[in-house]
Formats: sequence, structure tokens, C-alpha cells
Amino acid sequence: MPETKIPVLETKKLGITFGGLKAVQDFNIQIYEGELVGLIGPNGAGKTTVFNMLTGVYLPTEGSVLLNGEVLNGKKTHQFVAAGVARTFQNIRLFKDMSVIDNVKTAFTKDIQYNMVDALFRTPKFWKTEKELTEKALDLLDIFHLQEKADWLASSLPYGQQRKLEIARALATDMKLLLLDEPAAGMNPTETAELLECINTIRNRFGVAILLIEHDMSLVLNVCQRIQVIDYGQTIAKGLPEEIVKNPKVIAAYLGE
Repeated sequence: MPETKIPVLETKKLGITFGGLKAVQDFNIQIYEGELVGLIGPNGAGKTTVFNMLTGVYLPTEGSVLLNGEVLNGKKTHQFVAAGVARTFQNIRLFKDMSVIDNVKTAFTKDIQYNMVDALFRTPKFWKTEKELTEKALDLLDIFHLQEKADWLASSLPYGQQRKLEIARALATDMKLLLLDEPAAGMNPTETAELLECINTIRNRFGVAILLIEHDMSLVLNVCQRIQVIDYGQTIAKGLPEEIVKNPKVIAAYLGE
């Protein structure tokens, strides 16, 4: 990447300590617009802890998190979202008693142009905005082939489609950085293949920076442009997918013989 270009995400010597234990230390990464980078490593290596620092859930004890050059340390989770950071979780977190389309519309907070009075009295401004938000939500659902199920309860979707809905809702925040935490967990091979297609569509259509945690190495190797590997909270390797799978340290710590 050109040195003059500002990365969407940059961390500098990022670290966090819990009760004297260094869970993550000296974590440095740069991701540029349109890039998809994988973060892999054994269970307990610190991957989700990194995500929690990148979203304001945890306050780093050292180092910094920058989004498009702006330092985000100390901001609340909702401020990370407002700045342009969105994530999914290992365990699906949907509003399961709400419809599929309403799950997506809850994320359009930046696009709501009416106030409480407009909502109570159903003014023309309210209906105009709701129509626009519905159309935007349907466009996102169409990417994941969920448009025909817009009125279904989220809880009634199959597991793989609930995963897709969670990603669609993240996209609705109009983010600059998308963090995907094990999106293929629990999916069968067919669902994983569909997810791979969707992730590629997201990157190509929206041009966002994506950081992916995933244990399904077939997915990682097929979708990631670069991979960073951590073990015991420290980076042990960085590089192209074909370099990572041959790296002796990665084989010993994670991939096996």
C-alpha cells in the first residue's frame, strides 16, 4: 500500500492486562479500505480480546486504536459505532422477537430524520423516512438472499441465515470497519460457501475494511488477502495466506503437522 495512504484501522503497540496477566501485548495491525485481513490463532490466544479493544468493550492498558487516523481510546462502545466500527459476535445476538427487516432497521440510527412527535402522530416526515429506511433495509437483505423473509421473526430463520442477518445489520450502521467474529461457526459446508460469497460481495460492493476471526481455514484461505496469527496474546506471524500455512511457528502453535 502507498505510504501516504491512511489505514482505515491501525493499532500501535496495543495491549491489555487483567490482574497482572498480559492478555494481549504489542499488537500492531494496519488494514486499508477494501482489504480483508484474517486474525487467527488457538483458542484463548486473545483474538476476541483484540476485538473487544477495537470496539470499546475493553479499554486498552497500553497502545492505541486509530480509525482513519483518529484515536478512539477511551470512547464508549456507541461512539466506536458512530465513528464507523461494526462487529458481529461468536454467539448470534439478534432481536429474535422482532422481524428480520426490523432487525436491520434498528441499525439505521444515523438515517432517522424524524423526532418523537413525528413518530407519535405519524407525520408525513415519519412515513417518508420509514419508506426510505425500509427500501435500504430490503437492499441489504437482498445481498444475503433474505428479502423474501423480511417479515419473518428473526428467531424463525435457520441458523446460517441468522448469521447472515447479523452481518446485514452490521452493514446498516454505515461502517468503515467490519469485524467478523467466527461468522462460519456452526455452519454446514453449504452455508459456509454462501457466507464466503456474501463476504466477497460486501468487500467488493462497499469497499469496507474487514477483520475476520475464523477457525475454518478453508474460508480464511479463500477470502483473506493477508493473515495475522497470535498466540498467548502476541503476534507470531504476518503474511500472505500461502506464507502463513508454511510458517513453522504457525504450524507448531495452531495448524498442526
